[in-house]
Amino acid sequence: MRAHLLSVLSVLFFSSGSSSLELIESRALNLCSDSLSLTAEHFNVVFTPQNQSMALSLDGSSKITGFVKAELVLTVYGYEALRKILDPCDMSLDGLCPVRAGPLPMMSTNIKIPENVVSQIPRIAYSVPDLDASVRVYINSTETGEEITCIEAALSNGKSVYQVGVGWTTAIISGLGLTASAITSSLGYSKAATHITASVVSLFGFMQSQAMFGMMSVHMPPIVQSWAQNFQWSMGIIHIGFLEKICTWYQRSTGGVPSTILSNLTVTSVHVMKKRSSEILRHASELLKRTGQKRNATYGATIVVRGIQRVGFRAGIEVTNIFLTGLIFFVVFVAVMMLLVAAFKEFCDIRARSGGENTLKTFRQKWTLVAKGVIFRLVLIGFPQMLILCLWEFTQHDSPAEVLLAAVTLLGMMLSIGFAAFRVIRLARRSLVTHQNPAYLLYSNAPFLSRWGFLYMHYKATTYYFIVPSLSYTFLRAAFISLSQEAPVVQTVGLLVVQTGMLVVVSVCRPWMNKKTNIYNISITALNFINTIFLLFFADVFDQPGLVTGVMGVVFFVFNTVFILVLLVLILMDSVHAILSKNPDIRYQPMQDDRDSFVRSHSQLVTSELHALGATARGDPSTALYKVLQGATDNDNDPDSLATNRKKTSTSPPNGGHSSGDVTLHERQSPTSVVDLSVPLFPSGGGPGQEDRKVRRQSSSPM
Repeated sequence: MRAHLLSVLSVLFFSSGSSSLELIESRALNLCSDSLSLTAEHFNVVFTPQNQSMALSLDGSSKITGFVKAELVLTVYGYEALRKILDPCDMSLDGLCPVRAGPLPMMSTNIKIPENVVSQIPRIAYSVPDLDASVRVYINSTETGEEITCIEAALSNGKSVYQVGVGWTTAIISGLGLTASAITSSLGYSKAATHITASVVSLFGFMQSQAMFGMMSVHMPPIVQSWAQNFQWSMGIIHIGFLEKICTWYQRSTGGVPSTILSNLTVTSVHVMKKRSSEILRHASELLKRTGQKRNATYGATIVVRGIQRVGFRAGIEVTNIFLTGLIFFVVFVAVMMLLVAAFKEFCDIRARSGGENTLKTFRQKWTLVAKGVIFRLVLIGFPQMLILCLWEFTQHDSPAEVLLAAVTLLGMMLSIGFAAFRVIRLARRSLVTHQNPAYLLYSNAPFLSRWGFLYMHYKATTYYFIVPSLSYTFLRAAFISLSQEAPVVQTVGLLVVQTGMLVVVSVCRPWMNKKTNIYNISITALNFINTIFLLFFADVFDQPGLVTGVMGVVFFVFNTVFILVLLVLILMDSVHAILSKNPDIRYQPMQDDRDSFVRSHSQLVTSELHALGATARGDPSTALYKVLQGATDNDNDPDSLATNRKKTSTSPPNGGHSSGDVTLHERQSPTSVVDLSVPLFPSGGGPGQEDRKVRRQSSSPM
C-alpha cells in the first residue's frame, strides 16, 4: 500500500510521463484587446521539437484589410523569453498576405521552425507540469505601424498535477483511517481509535484548506490551480453528468436562469474545439475575461471565471450549479453513512439471533445514540464546505428556492453545532465546580460522550473551551473566501489576519490531547499560514516581477506535496498498525487528564479492585458509584444528572441511618478522578486494621 501511495503521488511531479513525445501546444485563442477585428472559432497549434515543426490549424474571421506584421512575445513564468517580428508574406501564409475582411481561409499547415529558435526553448519546458507560459501576438499595420488587435494563447506541454488518481488516493487513505478507527473502537481500544480519528479529521481539514486556497479569487499560477483542484472533492465539487442535468432542471423550475458558459464556449471570446475535453476545460478557465454577463454567453461576449466559479468551471460544472452540487453531495454523503450504520446494526442483530458470539452488544443496545453521534460528526466535517457554499449563494441568487435552501442549511448547521458546543461547555463548567476537573463529567457520562464527544475528545480536558476559537476560525475563514470574491486583495489580507491569529492561539494554548497531536495540528496551521503568504504574492500585493510569482507557485506546490505525503504516510502506518496489532492501545501513552479512568464502562468500574476496596471501607454493598454512573446512562438528556445523582447517593446513608465517618468523607471531598493514580490500589504496609485507622484519622481531620 505504501509503495502504491508513493508511486501515485510521484506522478504529481511528472504527470503524463508515459508519453515520451515532447511537445508544446495550445488549443484556445483569446483576444487581449477590446478590438473584435479577429475572431477564431477553431484554433490549435502543436510544436514538436524532434522534427522542428509547428502544426497550425485555424478557422475564423477577420475585419482587417491590408498588409500586417505580427509581433510575437513568449512569456514563461512571468519572464519574457522571446520577442520576434513575423511577416506573413515572408512565411508564405495564404490568405494573410494581404489580409482581407471576411472569413479566413481554413488553415491547416506545418511550419518549419529554425534551429536557432528551437535551441532557445529550455528543456525543462517540456517536462514541468502545468507550464506557466503564454504567447501573445500583436497584429500591427505595416503601413502605419499602429496596433490593430492582440491575440493570446496559453501554452501547455500536456502534463499536469491535476490527476484524478490523487483525489482517489487521498480519499481512500482517509477512509481507511476512519475504518481502522471504527474497528479499534468497536474492539474496545479507545485510545488508538481516538488518536487515529483525530489524525484523519486533521488531514481532512488540511485537504479542505487546500481546496479553499483554490477557491480564492486571486490570479494563481497554473500549477497552483491544478494542485488545489485535486482536493475539490472534499468540498463537494464533483462533476457527474446526470446530476448537472438535475441541478439545471431544478433551477429552471424554481425561477432561476442557468448559466450556459460550458455549452457555449464556441461562441464566446474563448474559442475551443467543439468536442471539449477535460484538458481543454483546464486551459480555457485561464483564458476567460469578464466584459459581459456571467450567465448567458452570446456571440462575441467575453467572460471571466475566478475563485469558486473557476474551480467549478475546471470541474466541468456550470457556475449556477456549484452550490446545489455541493449541497447534494453533502446530503448523499450523510445518507450513505447513516445507511451503513443501520446496516451494521442489522448485521449485529442477525448474528445475535443466530446464536453467534456477540462482541458488539453495547452497539446494539445504544445504536440510536451512536447514530446521533455519527450525524453530528458528519455535520461538523461538512461545516466548512457548506459555510462557504451557502454564504456564496447569498451573493449569486441562482434561484429563490436555492437561496432558501442555503439559508435553511446554514441556519440548521450553525444551530446544531452551536447547541452542541453550549452543552459541552456547560457540562465542563459544572464538572469544574463540583469536581475541580472538567474531565470527570465529560468522560464519565458515556451517552453524553457518544453524542457530543466529537467536539472535545481530541482536545485536552482542560482546554475544552478551544471549541469556540476553532468554530470561530472556521466561520471567519469561510466568510472571507465566500463573500469577498470580488475583492481579491481584501480577501487575501483578511484570510492572512485570521490565519495569523489562529497560529498564535494554537502555539500558545497547545490545546490538543498530547504532544504528538499538538505537533501534528500546529504544523498544519503553520503551513496554512505560509500558504496565505504565498497568496499575497499571487495577488500581486508586493508588485513583484512576474518571474517571482511563477517561482512562488512552484514552491507552493512542492511544499504542500511533501507535507501531505508525510501526513498520508503517517495515517497509513497508524491504520495498518491498529488493524494488525493485538493491542494497539499500547502504542499510545495515557492522557494526563485522567480520561482513561473516566471513560471506563460501568461493568469495569463495578468489578474493579478499587471499587471493591471502596465498598468494603464504606460498608456499602449497594455500590453507590455504580448507581451514580448507571443513573447518568439512563438520563442522557440531562448532562448534569451525574452530579445530581451522586449528591443524592452520598447524602442518603444505607438502611436509613446517619451517615458514617467514611460516607461523610465522600460528601465533603468530591473526587477529582475515579482513580487516583498517585495512590496504589493496595497499601504497602499493615492489614485491614491499619487501613481502618487511616480512614478514621482522615474523617476526623478538619477540612
